[in-house]
Amino acid sequence: MSAANELNSIQRDDLRNLAAMIVPASDEYKVPGADDPAIQADMLATLGRDTAQVAQALDHLARLAGKPLASLDSARRDAVAQEFRTSGGGAAATLVRVVLQCYYRDDRVLRSLGLELRAPFPQGYTLEQGDWSVLDPVKASPPNLRRAT
Repeated sequence: MSAANELNSIQRDDLRNLAAMIVPASDEYKVPGADDPAIQADMLATLGRDTAQVAQALDHLARLAGKPLASLDSARRDAVAQEFRTSGGGAAATLVRVVLQCYYRDDRVLRSLGLELRAPFPQGYTLEQGDWSVLDPVKASPPNLRRAT
C-alpha cells in the first residue's frame, strides 16, 4: 500500500495546509510553496517509514484544531500551529523534516538557490573555506563525553 493511501483525505489536506505555513510560496524568489501539487505528490510518494509518525503528527494537529486546518481563520490557524510546534514532539519534528526534505529537492527550488540539478555525489560540492577560529572556544573546553569503561 502506498503512503498516499495510508493518509486519509483530511490528513492530506492538513499536510498541504501545514506545509504552506512552513514554506510559503515566494514571488520574490519565484519558488512555489511546500503546498505545491508536485511537492505534495513527492511527499506522499516517499513517506515510507515516516508514514506512521507523520500520521500521528497530523492526528495531533487535528485534535488541537478541532476541525480541518483550512477551515480555521488565519489567527486561529497560527495559534494551532504554534501549539503544535511546542507539543508535537518527535512526530511533529518528523513531519517538518519530511516537508523540508521534499521541498528542497524540488528542481525549481534548487534552481532558485543556484544549485546544479544533480545528485551531490560523486562530484560533491565545493564549500568556501570559513573562519576556523570560531571553533577555538570549543577546542579549548574540557572534554564532556563519558569515558568508556
